[in-house]
Amino acid sequence: MHCQRFIPAPITRREALQRCAGGFGAVAMTALMHDRACGAGTVALTGPREPHFKPRARNVIFLYMDGGPSQVDTFDYKPLLEKYHGEDPRKAMGKLEPTQFDNIGKVMKSHWAFKQHGECGHWISDLFPHVARHADKLAVIKSATSKFSEHTAANYFLHTGSGIQGRPSMGAWVGYGLGSVNRDLPGFVVLNGGLVPPGGLDNFNSGFLPAAYQGSVFKPSGDPVANIRPQEPSGDLQRHKLRYLRGLDDLARPGFGGEEAIESAIANYETAYRMQAAVPELMDLAGETKATKDLYGFEAEWKGTKIFARQCLLARRLVERGVRFIELTCPGGNGDRWDQHSKLHDGHTKNCKSVDQPIAALLTDLETRGLLDDTLVVWTGEFGRTPFAQGGDGRDHNPFGYSFWMAGGGIKGGVSYGATDEWGYKAVQDKIEMHDLHATMLHLLGIEHTQSTFRFSGRDMRLTDVHGHVLKEIIS
Repeated sequence: MHCQRFIPAPITRREALQRCAGGFGAVAMTALMHDRACGAGTVALTGPREPHFKPRARNVIFLYMDGGPSQVDTFDYKPLLEKYHGEDPRKAMGKLEPTQFDNIGKVMKSHWAFKQHGECGHWISDLFPHVARHADKLAVIKSATSKFSEHTAANYFLHTGSGIQGRPSMGAWVGYGLGSVNRDLPGFVVLNGGLVPPGGLDNFNSGFLPAAYQGSVFKPSGDPVANIRPQEPSGDLQRHKLRYLRGLDDLARPGFGGEEAIESAIANYETAYRMQAAVPELMDLAGETKATKDLYGFEAEWKGTKIFARQCLLARRLVERGVRFIELTCPGGNGDRWDQHSKLHDGHTKNCKSVDQPIAALLTDLETRGLLDDTLVVWTGEFGRTPFAQGGDGRDHNPFGYSFWMAGGGIKGGVSYGATDEWGYKAVQDKIEMHDLHATMLHLLGIEHTQSTFRFSGRDMRLTDVHGHVLKEIIS
């Protein structure tokens, strides 16, 4: 049994010269000005595809809070922490699970006051005064768990459904399932505010899926990607080069055989060419009103707010242009992301100052423009934090129970799902994990997660592996 993995016969020198005549770059570049020359393979990779059923959302904006925000300081109010503040958690809470750094301090109450907001009465801390105004739009999930307590593996689990490196990101799976409705921009865009999460770019990779579905990382200011501006001094010169490359392509084309790697390279080069016109237009905010920019926080004193404001406004503009999946990473300069093993008050205060106003503005702007009903917005980190201190003024990683929220595209606003124990330590009601989040996201996009598969290494692979349940209770 060879499992269909046979060793091919070596090629001759003549064949090698024919196949490598202009390099793969030359092969791919031929399509840049002549889309039809590429045949149906490239269109099949990136063109729009029908969902399994009528979608509730068409786009996703994934607000990734890198490092693990503290649930007991944000969206999971636990009065018992105030009562037992300063006491030994082993005596007050009972058995504790091993922590990442094994530096267990005292039970620690939240530094911030909680209040109920909206008609729904969501408990939200003073860290999020702007987001709190949108309480009735939010479905707050309070029973999330992770299988991993270390950032890199937890990031892979959140982004790919697996704790190991190399699997396709959720954004890549969305592109594979639905394709793109905008030929001029990638279907999966990451707006990087300055901090690439632990695990690196593999969090946004296409893995074993065709490379055309990988995430394209944009900077929110300046030239967002390298070589976005043509290097040739004139359009005529660029077209002459492309015609020459087309001739090389015609010589080599018979040997391609429709290879996926070649088709993906062609698709990526095609998109790259069209991005030279589309991306500068996307980044040009001259047409946005001062009122809109002020809403997002473009003139805020805090640098992090300005950075994230631009990310959120660009996310709205990408949604308007039909980009399927947009992920935002945290801006730099706010301490160690949300990962406050010490100086929790300082770190979480700075992080929230960066993201609170822009996120609230994004929700307002999407709703005002009639886009929120079709856009799913997700706010989450990779895990939560302990209700007891690490040392004196920090919190350690906690994968046993934490909170995130969803809004827009098919979500029932103003509801809570699941619960942690009275300490905010472990999920005890309707416990979920990343597979359930992924299944729900795909469902809202019209994709049946058990049917969105890709044959790899002799197995039908999927984002949710053999797990995942749709959270129907939060769907409107």
